[in-house]
Amino acid sequence: MRAGRDWLRGPEPWTRRMLAGDLLLVAVLALLGLGVEELDNASGPRMAAGAVAVLVLTLLRRRLPATMLVAGSAVGVFLPGAFLVTTLLGWSAGRRIVGVGRALAAFVGAFLAVLLASLVHEWGQTRLLLVIVFSTLMFLATTVMPGLASRYWHQRRTLLRALQERNAQLLRERAMVEGQARLRERQRIAQDMHDSLGHQLALISVHTGALEVDPELTARQREGVGVLRQASVAAMHELREVVGILRDGVEAPLPVEEAAQPAARGVAGIAGVVEAARGAGTDVRLTTSGQPRPLMAACDHAAYRIVQEALTNAYKHAPGSAIAVELRYEDDSLVVEIANGPAAAAGAGEVVSGGQGLTGLRERARLVGGMVHAGATEGGGFRVAGVLPYGAEPAGVGDVADDFGQQDRIRALAPEGTPPMDWAAVDRELAVPGGSRTGGVVLGCGIAVAAVVLLVIVIGAGVVLMLGSVNDSMIDRSDYDAVQVGETEQAVRGRLPNGDTILVSGMDRKGPQRPEGSQCLALLSSEPSADFSTDTVFRFCFKDGKLVDKQAYEVKQ
Repeated sequence: MRAGRDWLRGPEPWTRRMLAGDLLLVAVLALLGLGVEELDNASGPRMAAGAVAVLVLTLLRRRLPATMLVAGSAVGVFLPGAFLVTTLLGWSAGRRIVGVGRALAAFVGAFLAVLLASLVHEWGQTRLLLVIVFSTLMFLATTVMPGLASRYWHQRRTLLRALQERNAQLLRERAMVEGQARLRERQRIAQDMHDSLGHQLALISVHTGALEVDPELTARQREGVGVLRQASVAAMHELREVVGILRDGVEAPLPVEEAAQPAARGVAGIAGVVEAARGAGTDVRLTTSGQPRPLMAACDHAAYRIVQEALTNAYKHAPGSAIAVELRYEDDSLVVEIANGPAAAAGAGEVVSGGQGLTGLRERARLVGGMVHAGATEGGGFRVAGVLPYGAEPAGVGDVADDFGQQDRIRALAPEGTPPMDWAAVDRELAVPGGSRTGGVVLGCGIAVAAVVLLVIVIGAGVVLMLGSVNDSMIDRSDYDAVQVGETEQAVRGRLPNGDTILVSGMDRKGPQRPEGSQCLALLSSEPSADFSTDTVFRFCFKDGKLVDKQAYEVKQ
């Protein structure tokens, strides 16, 4: 926002919908203004000028709210047809002028313009005080009140949006802190895994390698030891891959002899897992049906892990049982099924299990858009089945790469497409620089001052009208005595007040009976009664243009 226009909310781009709404407002206000001008018996040129003024003020109120407020307030005095647009200008200025001080200056300028224009327009009138009072009341009612309401409404919306944005920002920062803490913990776990498990697997590989060349072993024993050595080497390879993933997703460097025989971690590696199980003496059968189709990397790896975990569970919980592994390539997904019978032999001691293997498989399948089902079979065995889609890039891959859904949480807190918040404009609008409450105090004081001013003006106007009513309803005893029955009605009324006030309403009917067919004028005595409980009423009755009766009587208050 440019410095020269920092007190505005900036020019709003006109859209078709906005322009149509403005033109509809112009039409409504112009028609109402023409009706007002018609009641005032205005000429054709003045009606046209009022309609043009409504058009210009309405269309420019978004770009120049303060200027149009001052100009519209002054124009409305001379063109009654454009007076109704001041309410719209007050609403627009209260919403679009940034800063309490600047908004106050704009409305004060508009008020001075109204007073000056009213005085110029009514200069020939004798009661300029009433003109000032009436103009002030109209300005407060038609311009200030809509401006205050608009400003309160807009500040409330701005505050709520600012709170939502800052809350989303705090949650994003908290998610980032959690991610950093998780990354540090992953690095610590990776270091522990590398130092402890790596050492133990290296010892297993060395000892099995030495046993494999021991001349005292039989050929079958050497074959079993070779399977153990290959399993330890594959375990070492996978451990290094996992450690590399834990360390910022970078794989650890492998020795040349281990890198030459990487572990196949996909559907292509399932046959090797099954073959290794057979070499260890387990009855495992692998069947494949359907036309093989390529899978995305995440789905391919998930299929491998499902078979690996299911075989591991079968080794631990049903030793000696036959295991069937089936891969079915269906039209829209790959079905991986592993089933084993009941245990054929007793387990070797207590089974060590973390209880999280199947839970991990379900989560892994869910993240790639698939599912995993596990449960006991009727014959006492166990079955694990996974359904993995072929598809394109799975929806959950990004979640796996970002700490299991952190990006989804951030997107939920701050949806895409939301325009960025202008924090400088928010601070100026809410007037809370450095956390002070000056802006709120100023706005509250402004509303309170406006209400007090309105109340004072109303009371003052009431007092002025009351004093005028008193003057129009009271005479002295000498004035009453000076009037003689038989004088003309015109002469008598010319010397007496008109009595057209609420103070003497109905007083002419409370005294003695009036002459038939006469019209009476009742006035109060300016001299107070002795006990202040009664009022002295002077009544003058006229008939056929003459004073036919006058009476003085007491009326209880």
